Amino acid sequence: MLGGTVQMESCCRLNAHSAVAPQRLSRTGCTPNKVTSCYALQDRVTSSRIQSEQPQQRCCQRLEAGGLQRWCDLKHGHRRSRLHSRGLSDGLFRKGCERRRGDRSKVVGVGTPSPKAIATVDKAAETVTDSQDKQTSGTSTTRDDIRNIAIIAHVDHGKTTLVDAMLRQAKVFRENQVVQERIMDSNALERERGITILSKNTAIRFKNVKINIIDTPGHSDFGGEVERVLNMVDGVLLLVDSVEGPMPQTRFVLKKAVELGHKVVVVVNKIDRPSARPGFVVDSTFELFCELNASDEQCDFPVVYASGVQGVAGLDPGQLAPDLEPLFDTIISRISPPIVLKDAPLQMLIGETLACKVHGVALPTIKVEEPTVRMSFMVNISPFAGKEGKYVTSRNLRERLYKELEKNLAMKVEDGETSDTFIVSGRGTLHIAILIENMRREGYEFMVGAPRVINKEVNGRKLEPLEEAIVEVPEEYVGTVVDLLGKRRGQMMDMSSSGLEGTTIVKYLMPTRGLLGLRNTMLTATRGTAVLNTIFHGYGEWAGDISMREQGSLVAFENGQTTAYALFSCQERGQMFITPGVEVYKGQIIGVHQRPGDLALNACKKKAATNIRSNKEQTVILNTPLDYSLDDCIEYIQEDELVEVTPLSVRMCKNPKMPQSKTKR
Repeated sequence: MLGGTVQMESCCRLNAHSAVAPQRLSRTGCTPNKVTSCYALQDRVTSSRIQSEQPQQRCCQRLEAGGLQRWCDLKHGHRRSRLHSRGLSDGLFRKGCERRRGDRSKVVGVGTPSPKAIATVDKAAETVTDSQDKQTSGTSTTRDDIRNIAIIAHVDHGKTTLVDAMLRQAKVFRENQVVQERIMDSNALERERGITILSKNTAIRFKNVKINIIDTPGHSDFGGEVERVLNMVDGVLLLVDSVEGPMPQTRFVLKKAVELGHKVVVVVNKIDRPSARPGFVVDSTFELFCELNASDEQCDFPVVYASGVQGVAGLDPGQLAPDLEPLFDTIISRISPPIVLKDAPLQMLIGETLACKVHGVALPTIKVEEPTVRMSFMVNISPFAGKEGKYVTSRNLRERLYKELEKNLAMKVEDGETSDTFIVSGRGTLHIAILIENMRREGYEFMVGAPRVINKEVNGRKLEPLEEAIVEVPEEYVGTVVDLLGKRRGQMMDMSSSGLEGTTIVKYLMPTRGLLGLRNTMLTATRGTAVLNTIFHGYGEWAGDISMREQGSLVAFENGQTTAYALFSCQERGQMFITPGVEVYKGQIIGVHQRPGDLALNACKKKAATNIRSNKEQTVILNTPLDYSLDDCIEYIQEDELVEVTPLSVRMCKNPKMPQSKTKR
């Protein structure tokens, strides 16, 4: 048993983490004779563990003995499981989502099962049966004093801001307490980037009703967090911007809620915006419900108009209350209370323990969308390897990547072709970039390759992932955007006005390959005015080759320290990434070439000293270098290039293991 304890005949109270170490078992009170019985019991129970029936599925087993609930993963590295339990005395919903990976069905044992151990297993099975009968025959009751909800929406539609207002008006904080904005975004990366990455829960009380709230991410790359938590609630608040209306991620999260049969309360947020159009937004949302085949009850959704910044809400856009009381009343009246078994035994989350196929109760699995993009992680092989990082070996890298799978449902890790290479798959480049940034801050040093899409082959046909891209752009740059998306194999689906004067919305269906590196290119072409949103559409026919980058790279010619004298002549060839006084190595990318093809430059050349005195000092004026972030570097590199990630630096270089095209000097 891992992560918990269980009391059985002829077996002591046994700690699961000590199951493979007899010398540690003796410290818990087991005699040597009892140790053999413990191993025999594990062998007997393990032999009957349920096996996998379908790939890429995982099942939970619940063992209730003496009021103990457990869940366990099945064999062959299945990737999804969940624990669903409620009914604790304090009324707080206890639905958890967990994830484990690897073959946990093998337990080391010694000897053969003794008759005493077999009798112990039979006794435990009888206890499980009695406990299950007691639970199924218990009296169900409705907890009218509890509501479990999740807040879902497209990115930047105001979910976290609305939760802040709900917490303040529910008197969660003291009147004199200083509370920062976006209190739910507690992660450092969330506060820096201004987005929600992880789902988090909180609770408020209103009119003697406890409302448990889950704040979810809005970005499509973190859709796995939304899928994970929607099974835990009884209803959702769907936030829609009063100007933009339903967006790509709105469709995705609403589809998941509709499939689970949840009741939906539509909140038209940011109603205080001057260009708000609530009528259009409500009509568009209703059409979206119909497109997703929602039931008649779900289509009859209540609408609340609110402003999370001002903390006001109302049932009519022209008559808003001074607080969020209309929203609280709607949640209590329209979201169903949870139904619990009053006489059921105690249910709690256990890390891992043992269960059997006969008496285990299988819980429903959670279906999570598969990854569409993958990147290779490898040990740092640059000349600067080991100078800045704390964890630099392949063992450190492997342990950290597989540990991430315990909490990141939508991610997948596989061993690469070599022992120091690993393939990490995710929902998008941002999904993987967040992992890279977290590892960098933890002290890891490694290298990553260019992102690649995950293709499929069905009936001899090559299929690739397609995404729906929606671009909001001023009218003067519509032609530029259309030309840019057309070069990347995009197919126009619609073009319409956004409701804002001088702004057009363009919808395209294009390969995921065409979106890699598109955001920065589009921002440059439209002078930072275009807004790009994407959502996964499905798999379609291979669209053909796509030209990803027209410019080449400027590559360092030798190891050394850059000088202003050398960079002054280098900047005539393109835009630089570095400044004077920076250590570089041969093969490092130091700039963007203004023409196709790579160009090798000597950025460490020093000015030759002479005995002739000049009449004046030459002034060297350098252009401002490009400041590429980690996300920008990932989008910039191509197949033969790598990103070197350390706690102190982010560099790009040519992959020395791949044949390089001939570079000019």
